[in-house]
Amino acid sequence: MNNNQKDRFQTVWKQLTRFFQSEKTHKNARVTYQVIWNLTLILIIVGILGFSFAGGVGAGYFAALVNDEPVRSKEDLKKDIYNYEETSEVYFADEVYLGKLKSDLEREEVSIDKVSEHLKNAVIATEDEYFYEHDGVVPKAILRAIYQEFSNATVQSGGSTLTQQLIKNQVLTNEVSFERKAKEILLALRVEKFFEKEEILETYLNVSTLGRNSSGRNIAGVESAAEGIFGVEAKDLTLPQSAFIAGLPQSPFGYTPYTQKGKLKENQEPGINRMKTVLKRMYSNGYITKAEYDKANAYDITKDFIGKTEMPSEKYPWLTYEIEKRSIEILSVSLAKEDGYEEKDLKNDDLKAQYLALADRKLRQNGYKVYTTIDKKIYDKMQEVTKNYPNYGYDKAGEPVEAGAILIENKTGKIISFVGGRDFKREQTNHATASLRSNGSTMKPLLVYGPGIELGKISPGSVSANVPISIPAGSMWRPGNYGGGSYTGVTTAREALKNSYNIPAALFYMKIINQGPASYLEKMGFTTVTKEDYSYPAMSLGAMSKGVTVEENVNAFGTFANSGEFIDAYMIDKIVSKDGKVIYEHKVKPVDVFSPQAAYLTLDMMRDVVNSGTAASVRNRLAFSSDWAGKTGTSQNYWDAWFVATNPNVSFGTWLGYDTPKSLQGTYNGLEYNKRNMYYWADLINAAYKVDPKLIDPDKRFEMPGGIVSRSFCGVSGLLPSSSCQKAGLVKSDLFIAKYAPSRADDSFIDGQYVSVGSKRYAALPQTPGEFTSGGFMLNPDSFADIGLKYVDDPGSVIPGAEKSGNVVGATAKLNDNGKAPDPLSITISNDKITWGLHHEGDVVGYRVYKDGKKVASINAGENLVYKVGAGGSYYVTAVDIVGKESAPSQHVESGAKKKSSKEDSTKNKDDRGKDKLVNEVKKTDSKEENGPDKNTDKQPEKDMQPEKETETDKEKEPVQDKDQNKENTDKEIQETDKDQGTVNDQEQETDKAEEEEE
Repeated sequence: MNNNQKDRFQTVWKQLTRFFQSEKTHKNARVTYQVIWNLTLILIIVGILGFSFAGGVGAGYFAALVNDEPVRSKEDLKKDIYNYEETSEVYFADEVYLGKLKSDLEREEVSIDKVSEHLKNAVIATEDEYFYEHDGVVPKAILRAIYQEFSNATVQSGGSTLTQQLIKNQVLTNEVSFERKAKEILLALRVEKFFEKEEILETYLNVSTLGRNSSGRNIAGVESAAEGIFGVEAKDLTLPQSAFIAGLPQSPFGYTPYTQKGKLKENQEPGINRMKTVLKRMYSNGYITKAEYDKANAYDITKDFIGKTEMPSEKYPWLTYEIEKRSIEILSVSLAKEDGYEEKDLKNDDLKAQYLALADRKLRQNGYKVYTTIDKKIYDKMQEVTKNYPNYGYDKAGEPVEAGAILIENKTGKIISFVGGRDFKREQTNHATASLRSNGSTMKPLLVYGPGIELGKISPGSVSANVPISIPAGSMWRPGNYGGGSYTGVTTAREALKNSYNIPAALFYMKIINQGPASYLEKMGFTTVTKEDYSYPAMSLGAMSKGVTVEENVNAFGTFANSGEFIDAYMIDKIVSKDGKVIYEHKVKPVDVFSPQAAYLTLDMMRDVVNSGTAASVRNRLAFSSDWAGKTGTSQNYWDAWFVATNPNVSFGTWLGYDTPKSLQGTYNGLEYNKRNMYYWADLINAAYKVDPKLIDPDKRFEMPGGIVSRSFCGVSGLLPSSSCQKAGLVKSDLFIAKYAPSRADDSFIDGQYVSVGSKRYAALPQTPGEFTSGGFMLNPDSFADIGLKYVDDPGSVIPGAEKSGNVVGATAKLNDNGKAPDPLSITISNDKITWGLHHEGDVVGYRVYKDGKKVASINAGENLVYKVGAGGSYYVTAVDIVGKESAPSQHVESGAKKKSSKEDSTKNKDDRGKDKLVNEVKKTDSKEENGPDKNTDKQPEKDMQPEKETETDKEKEPVQDKDQNKENTDKEIQETDKDQGTVNDQEQETDKAEEEEE
């Protein structure tokens, strides 16, 4: 600095010093300072007041927005945020996984420790990068969102943390408003206060909506997404898979790879681009390395998408719907009881509907685990057999023959397997559990023989008539056996059940109908018995008002295997809530129905059905041997075919029929309807046996309990055999409950004479020529009321021809004289044999053969109507009626000799008839000249009682018998009457004879 500069600086400094030291300056400075200070204070005060006002207004506004939001406790918040729908799962027996029940949204809960780290990082990087730093909200993000809202910015970045999103999804709504946002902020802060970060993240991962799975169903939660999109569990997701799922919440149905039908979309670019965005954010936030990013970004994620998969309701339609139905029924009762109701209160239709709807919703939303009794392997095998079985029968009117079957474990009631039908897409009715049909003759052991034995009114050796009958039941009921035939006169209960004779079953039922045997059906689980069923005689043959399901029918047979205890069948073993609490578990509740003795005797009779009766053909179809006892059945008009059988372990039954009832009768692939059903039964049980031999084929047999004895009895009365019964060869033996064994001696027989007409016998009259009578035992009608004689149309038919029952005839079986001599016969001669037909007048009991005017033979009307001629001569035949009146001669036929004059023949015939009449009045003889011997002496009655063991003589007589026009005395007329009635018949196809031919 030079001297001039120094001088100028000094001059300025002095001036400034004088200015600031001046009194005037001091005065002005004091005034200015006061003004500035006051202004500053004013500004500070105004600022503070303004800020306070603005803050107060903001706080007041916020308080007003959340004014109606309750202050929630931790428990309340926990209940709310964890309250999400979870799909219920179902299991086969032994906890074998079946699948998820159908619901609007499929979700499976998963814990945080079972989620891939890649997925957790991908979600945080994409949805909330400050998740582990904030306390539920990010102020900067909120201010930015508010600014964008007020400025109406085109870009809305949002300000929601994962915690806020969780609150929005689980507690609040998706409404766009400041009120909802304010409540969201308040609740997010409280959630962060009460819950750990891992808990919040876990819940978010379980609630997020994530599009559709490979079945086309809506899904939520990362476990359902992992399984439904990639076919893996959430813990096993790769980095690209994790990034793909993490990107879905922004647009679940835009980015999902599947359509509503479960097919892959053609354009997968939106989802792939979103996956790449997630990967970029993961890299930017340091969750993955550059190498991991590059590899995942280049990965073709489409090759990880699984193809379309079937839902359980598609793969196992009948089973899943049955599980749903039963589970809903169980839960409805449980929920009603929780509300103070009793099960009986649910008989009210409105109340029941209310709880069924509630139970349905809970089943689909509460994540239950439903465990069933169904054996997967056996079930699968039975469906395979059903699909491939070739012998159902013909389609009729566009309908195929349908099928139903069920397998039940006796001691527990577990339903091991069932067949609901042949094609669910065509017909959804479950023919095993829901279809009500007449059960035909399978009703007999349940309603007739079991209860009858229990009540002491029937034993296996009890005797009943097996001939045409008429029972008053409003109108007259005339049940018939199969085809209107199979009449055996009398038969035992064992034989009747074995051969499925309807008439004895009806007569046995009439003995107990007033004791309410239908109540036994209700004890054995029949839910469709009506009041009318209690008094309807045709119930004995399965003619229920409503019908019965295959399940209930088969289940009832298990009662006999359980020594008389009924165990109700069930399919739902237990139901467990998602927190592991057992909310239902089945308990076996036995019901006493029959005594062990009555149960065993019924079983023992049903053994005969399988071993040598109407179901004998099934034996050769089985791949194993077991102690089976069962019953076949056919409903009216051949609408339903049944076979139900039980062994010491299981009961199994099948049904075939049309949904719209139509006749099954007729052969298909060479098989009648009943065999088609029994072969189906055998194929199914064989399939089950291959899966579980010990279950299907137990080592043990049915064991006879104490209190049962073996006794001999008379085969026509069921009483202790008398000497007359023994002489008649009608003594049999069978098992009895000791206290009901026969104790009274038989008094059924009296000595007498009878005549034979065709296959029938009638008591001889005093005027009957002795040459046509036979000595034997007459049935005493007073002793036969117990076999149903009062319902029998023709008492003479109770004991049929000599070839079947020895020399026995009903004492009341009589022929009435028609008051005139018989009309002449017409005869023919061929190959040295004269033949003629059974006389059209019903009172004719025999025929006389004349040679050259002299009687050479007497032939009764029960023998072969044939006479072998000798060398030469002129022959004719006359008919003789019950009181001895003789017809005029037939035309003459000659054999190797010259014909005599008609006048000579006429004179000689007149003389011979006069002599014969005189002889008959003095002496009755059994003429056995030439070809007229008595053929009734060398028979085995007990053996020959069976209809299939007809002799050749019988077979020759039948066509002749059919020509008899007497409407009072012929079988043909009775059979036609039966057919005209349209009554419910069992109509079993297989008699013992048929079984012998099959085997």
